[in-house]
Amino acid sequence: MAYIPHTEVERQQMLAAIGVTTIEDLFEAVPAAHRFPALDLPEPMSEMDIVREMAAMSEANEHAGDFALFRGAGAYHHFIPAVVNHTLLRGEFFTAYTPYQPEVSQGTLQSIFEYQSMMCALTGMDAANASHYDGATSLAEAVTVAYDVQRGKRKKFIFSHAINPQYRAVARTYHQGRDVQLVGDDKARSLDELAAMLDDNTAMLTVSYPNFFGQIEDLTALAEKVHAAGALFCVVANPLALGLLKSPGAMGADMVIGEAQPVGVPLSYGGPYLGFFATKQKHVRKIAGRIVGETVDSDGKRAYVMTLRPREQDIRREKASSNICTNQGLMALAACVYLSAMGKNGLRKVGELNYHKAHYAADQIDKLQGYKVLRDKAFFNEFVVKSLTPVSDINAALIENGIIGGYDLGPDYPTMTDHMLLCVTEMNSKDEIDALVEILGGIE
Repeated sequence: MAYIPHTEVERQQMLAAIGVTTIEDLFEAVPAAHRFPALDLPEPMSEMDIVREMAAMSEANEHAGDFALFRGAGAYHHFIPAVVNHTLLRGEFFTAYTPYQPEVSQGTLQSIFEYQSMMCALTGMDAANASHYDGATSLAEAVTVAYDVQRGKRKKFIFSHAINPQYRAVARTYHQGRDVQLVGDDKARSLDELAAMLDDNTAMLTVSYPNFFGQIEDLTALAEKVHAAGALFCVVANPLALGLLKSPGAMGADMVIGEAQPVGVPLSYGGPYLGFFATKQKHVRKIAGRIVGETVDSDGKRAYVMTLRPREQDIRREKASSNICTNQGLMALAACVYLSAMGKNGLRKVGELNYHKAHYAADQIDKLQGYKVLRDKAFFNEFVVKSLTPVSDINAALIENGIIGGYDLGPDYPTMTDHMLLCVTEMNSKDEIDALVEILGGIE
């Protein structure tokens, strides 16, 4: 098919049928000064020449892969084994990753079942759904679940200030028309101070693990206080860190949600990403999305089935807990393949590399004049650095030397002006870390 399907004769016939002579006659009602000007385009080129010219133009772009990356704050640069992308690009997955009737697609159901099973193992929860659009969406859906579990009788939702600011903003947008109060994150509060906010109107208390600043805290005592108040305890978690750290479920969480991008999903300019959602068995009918289970068929062979699907298309609208008609199935498959390839020991090894490299970087930066690493709590692969120089100036100097620096915390946390959040992953070599420290030390 030609790019322009109509011949000149056909165009003239259509113009004549509506009583005009030229295309320009169609725009007589538009004042000449406001009409789109004639385009001064170059002579046409062949497809081969266009590809060559566009490729040459693209060379002017900066490529993130050419930089040493020390920024996380919700999107992380991790190694992804080649088998992940190779599997995703198989035709049966890439072109049909969320069939409209998945109950007849055993391959799709099996991949979802295995993804859900591994997310449950990581989080210490009983059930996980087939994913949301991103971590922020998962937090918003957690508010919905807690509201429904409490039958709408409790309106107060306590958020830690150390939850990703974007997640909190999305949760507020989701629920701006609902009679709920999202409180607690207006200033820095310790776990004990958050617990002091609990009352008989609290539906859910949510913290992050590790938190937005990379810090690790034992949540067991907080979970007991939340449950004593009759509220639900939700944890926003980094699944990669859970390969090394104690699971939130083991500390008493009712829901564990977050962004699964660190486990097999590339940065990709900010998406598509993968929101995971796991919970205890007693809340499973309240969550959105799909739940796949394992059973046997009439011949006794292993089979996978759609166990729960609380969509408004399947049940009465007022009983539906899902307002989405798809999920990030392809990204969930990426996480599934990544976790399968890494295995329990591999995932722990990646976590250890992140931990030790981040601590090496923190130790070296702490020795520099004009910088102070905040060490009041243990941390995973991110840590906060206070500097005497504005973060924007530091990052400008770093980018000139091929390094993408830390996340400026000042705009989101006014009390943390001149504080940056640095991230070190297994992708950062010792030479890159040493170069970062050398440049930081030379900034005046």
